[in-house]
Amino acid sequence: RYLHVSSRIMIKYDDTELKKQQLMLLHIGLYLLIWGEASNVRFMPECLCYIFHHMAKQLNQMVEESYFQPPPGFEAEGSFLNIVIEPIYKVLQKESQRSKGGTAGHSSWRNYDDLNEQFWSEKCFMKLGWPWDLSADFFHQEGRSARKPKTNFVEVRTFLHLFRSFNRMWIFFTLAFQAMLIVSWSSSGSLSGIADATVFRSVLSVFITAALLNFIKVTLDILLTFQAWGSMEWTQILRYLLKFFVAIAWIIILPVTYSSSIKSPSGAGKLLNSLTWNWYNQSVYNFAIIIYMIPNILSALLFLLPQLQNIMERSNWRAVILLMWWIQPRLYIARGMHEDIFSIFKYVFFWVVLLTSKLAFSFYVEISPMIEPTKFILDQVVGNYEWHEIFPFLPHNLGVVITIWAPIVLVYFMDTQIWYAIFSTVFGGVSGALSHVGEIRTLGMLRVRFKSMPDAFRKCRVAAHKEQALDVRSFFCVWNSFINSLREEDFISDREKDMLMAPSSSSNLPVVPWPPFLLASKYQVPTALHMAMTSKEGDDHELIEKIKLDKDRYNAVIECYESLKIILVCLLLDYNDKRIVDDIDKIVRNSMQNNTLLEDFKMAEIGKVSNTLVKLLQLLKSEPTDDTTERKIVNALQDFMEIATRDFMKDGHGILKDENERKQSFTNLNMDVIKDAFWREQFVRLHLLLTMKDSAMDVPTNLDARRRITFFANSLFMKMPRAPQVHDMISFSVLTPYYNEEVLYSSHELNRKNEDGISILFYLQKIYPDEWKNFLERIGVDPDNEEEVKGCMDDILIWASYRGQTLARTVRGMMYYRRALEVQCYEDMKSEQDLGGDESARSKAIADVKFTYVVACQLYGMHKASKDSRERGLYENILNLMLTYPALRIAYIDEKEVPLPNGKMEKHYYSVLVKGDDEEIYRVKLPGKPTEVGEGKPNNQNHAIIFTRGEALQAIDMNQ
Repeated sequence: RYLHVSSRIMIKYDDTELKKQQLMLLHIGLYLLIWGEASNVRFMPECLCYIFHHMAKQLNQMVEESYFQPPPGFEAEGSFLNIVIEPIYKVLQKESQRSKGGTAGHSSWRNYDDLNEQFWSEKCFMKLGWPWDLSADFFHQEGRSARKPKTNFVEVRTFLHLFRSFNRMWIFFTLAFQAMLIVSWSSSGSLSGIADATVFRSVLSVFITAALLNFIKVTLDILLTFQAWGSMEWTQILRYLLKFFVAIAWIIILPVTYSSSIKSPSGAGKLLNSLTWNWYNQSVYNFAIIIYMIPNILSALLFLLPQLQNIMERSNWRAVILLMWWIQPRLYIARGMHEDIFSIFKYVFFWVVLLTSKLAFSFYVEISPMIEPTKFILDQVVGNYEWHEIFPFLPHNLGVVITIWAPIVLVYFMDTQIWYAIFSTVFGGVSGALSHVGEIRTLGMLRVRFKSMPDAFRKCRVAAHKEQALDVRSFFCVWNSFINSLREEDFISDREKDMLMAPSSSSNLPVVPWPPFLLASKYQVPTALHMAMTSKEGDDHELIEKIKLDKDRYNAVIECYESLKIILVCLLLDYNDKRIVDDIDKIVRNSMQNNTLLEDFKMAEIGKVSNTLVKLLQLLKSEPTDDTTERKIVNALQDFMEIATRDFMKDGHGILKDENERKQSFTNLNMDVIKDAFWREQFVRLHLLLTMKDSAMDVPTNLDARRRITFFANSLFMKMPRAPQVHDMISFSVLTPYYNEEVLYSSHELNRKNEDGISILFYLQKIYPDEWKNFLERIGVDPDNEEEVKGCMDDILIWASYRGQTLARTVRGMMYYRRALEVQCYEDMKSEQDLGGDESARSKAIADVKFTYVVACQLYGMHKASKDSRERGLYENILNLMLTYPALRIAYIDEKEVPLPNGKMEKHYYSVLVKGDDEEIYRVKLPGKPTEVGEGKPNNQNHAIIFTRGEALQAIDMNQ
């Protein structure tokens, strides 16, 4: 539409839906094929559109004639690359050579944008043809020194850009300063003085200043774009010239009409007044101002009405095009992409409030207080100077006036950034508060809000049209995955992990089993035990009410009792043993129901019961490895049951009738339960609830762990769109460019000492002492045993690499995306029916479909073939990363020498994608070495972008 060229996508409205879909798929496939093989030409999107335009015509002919054969000249393999892409690449290559490695001036060579803008004009259809007319100026170059002109812009390095680029700001502040100076200089000296006709007429003189500043701006436009006029559209040149002559006209018209509006002019005003036949009608100047302001008023209206501006920018009506051409240069790209009116309103409101405050401060604090001293200095007559007259040739002490006003003017123009800092802080704070950003800042606040996090989690992840109640266990699953990641990164210790973890299953408990760190801060269970030990008979109701005063304490007691019963029932295999546990449970429940707990049990012995149970749980936590350990568990269980029945229960002697029965009971245990991870988690949790007597206010102690936990909690309460199910989300890819940086530290690098005698490993151990301690605890190494520590160097290399600027650290961080998707997908599927227990495998498969991670390792092929120890090490470490993360893909540029018919060798270049154990997936031929044209990092990303998948792409640098 912009070039008034008819579209080549021939999809008719009267076609059937099936045919429309087929044609759309054909055209989409055609464009993707062009884009995929375009190599460096992908940086020239309009060039790709030009290629698609012509190839779509050929495709339409094939469809109409049902003759699907390559067009003439494109029969051979690789003909598209050789005939269409390679000529453009060679032009790019030659222009890049002119840049002399980026040292040549920008005006001496053409970059991607300059060449791409050749396709913004309909002239390209006549000049370039199809297939390419290689004799066209675009391709043909007469010698190495030949230079084609820039298309629309040539960078001219000058400080004048400070005015040209920010001309509206300079003009606004200059006019505002002039107006405030006129008002404050008036007899009243206040803003009310503007109501005076004389003062108001003087204020209107700011438009003359505006015309002068606009003339300077237009002149700079011409001077700073003159080098591009050789290839610029004639309409653009005409616009520059008309703007220039109109600016000259206004410089003449506004002063003349202003002088005619002054009733008693003097000096230059009197001369101008005589030349204009004594026009005393003030309305002439006002009318000139209105005409002068029309373009600015239209621009302001279009800015405040973005929907209207979108329509006008997309319109092909000649009158609208002419109007928009004068107001702003016609846009080829980003037309009709303005913000909505509400966003514009917020933007305008912010700047109106800011500028109003700034101008009010400037008027009352900076300008007005200076008027009286200035008038006084101007009226003073100094005959003799005691020292030296700095400005001897300026009358009325103007030199002194300039000296005292210079800092005021400087501050006036510069203090806007201070006001911006103040207002952005205020508005940002209000916006953040309304969006609930950063509400949780400390661990104490986290504990207060933790119990509302499951409901917040439900609101975040359930789509609005699928509102449903989610079990708290769904949140606990995500929370536990998060805590496990903190432990894997050694931010927390094993004990801190146990205190932060929530039960993976409730085991049908009547209360919600919150993470122990919420309960440990008040010593819940030990406090309840102490209350029971100090209670007297008959105070059952008072004891229960005291425990119930703290709901968390009451729930912790209930959880401990119910968990103990469930553990014992599952641990015992003998029916009689289970019957004994059931009998004890009935006695406890009857005592609770009849309020005779203190009468039926010896509460003074409850501490002994607790200590015996703790010993049993301690043995159950440590997985038994031999018969001796299993026998210890049996003995501990028998001791616990004997103390509970004989010492703690007043009438418990009848449960275990004789000594032989006591010795034979509780010997047949289910050792598979002890080895099961789920039950081991229950043992650890119950042990923690019984033994935690230290405050958990500082759990976790690591600052990074605290930051991550509070960030995770804040993300649940923030105002944000609800997340759909993973199955319904858009797929996306992450692309990381990599050149030659470290993948993993080597043992030599870690232990090599610098001039101060400090190695990297020593440095990391000192700045991350808690993480080093947690790491040694995780791998089961005694920190005091240096030989044992040195024997785990492979693990130490990984630990250190995750704390340096390495590729391994970046890959691990990005692969958390896939891990998070897998966890969320698993939770989504658990709520569905009839999945046959295959949720884990399906969640992994869907996560692989939704997420792709590609690392553009430019030199991977060279490292693979290199004999250098460092480069070979980089290759092996990257290979290990692919084995560690099966979803990781590596893209690299491969060079191969191919023999020519004349016996010479020619280098061919390919984009290659590999996975896993260096298994090649794709190999795409390139027109040349892509990194020779332009900058290395963008071209490294560009050659690998064809291997990404999905609707969104995130480019992440190393250590970002």
